Amino acid sequence: MEKFAQYIKSIEIESLWSNRRHIKWQLRPDVNILSGSNGVGKSTIINRSASHLKVMRDGQVTRNPEEGVNITFYPEDATRITFDLISSVDRPVLSSELLEKISGVNVRTELDWQLYHLQRRYLNYQVNVGNRIISLLTSGNPDDQRLATELTKPKKMFQDLIDDLFAPTGKTIVRDSNEIFFNQYGEQLSPYILSSGEKQLLVIMLTALVMECRPGVLFMDEPEISLHIEWQQRLITLIRTLNPNVQIILCTHSPAIIMDGWMDAVTEIEDIIEAQ
Repeated sequence: MEKFAQYIKSIEIESLWSNRRHIKWQLRPDVNILSGSNGVGKSTIINRSASHLKVMRDGQVTRNPEEGVNITFYPEDATRITFDLISSVDRPVLSSELLEKISGVNVRTELDWQLYHLQRRYLNYQVNVGNRIISLLTSGNPDDQRLATELTKPKKMFQDLIDDLFAPTGKTIVRDSNEIFFNQYGEQLSPYILSSGEKQLLVIMLTALVMECRPGVLFMDEPEISLHIEWQQRLITLIRTLNPNVQIILCTHSPAIIMDGWMDAVTEIEDIIEAQ
């Protein structure tokens, strides 16, 4: 029987640079921020770790994981972990015309493609929550009615937070739609026409929401790219407001990311490198 891990305890990577470096990183269960100079391997650590979990079939342990990478879970006998990897660089995607035919939307960049998949997950999230609410309301147990009300709160919190974050531009989420759309001065907008920073923040916040407050890991490679300073400062707290059970593992160059009380969560890459 599969057993899901609550978080990652440690990451080890052999031969990060031509057999001369060995990474041993002991992780906190809440927030882990990797800092260091350009070119020292921060993004490589994040992406190889996520790739290792993909090789392991979304966290399920196999006999042949990616060579040179070892990840331990908590609890250690867990066989699977839920995780997401968010890429913040808004590069054009190849074959955007083909993707548009497949998706029916104007998918031109990597953030657009992430948003498209998150729209599908957002729909599934609403169906799952709706089914749980119906089950509670029809149980005949008075306490279940209170629990049903609690289930509606995360989505409203997400909508309120996005409205607050986007308030300077007059954008608000359309609340009676099952997909993400915005109103701006009487005009309805698709999320695919937002700025890169707005799309990036929306991707991060949506990912946190659709995890449904379950334990899991959120990998982020330089999530501050395109975000203005206030959003950078609030980012970690915003994510953990939507999912207090998520383990965040990110690399960054921005001191603003740690300004909201996360200084103790920073690890310098030099401190986890062992010479071979």
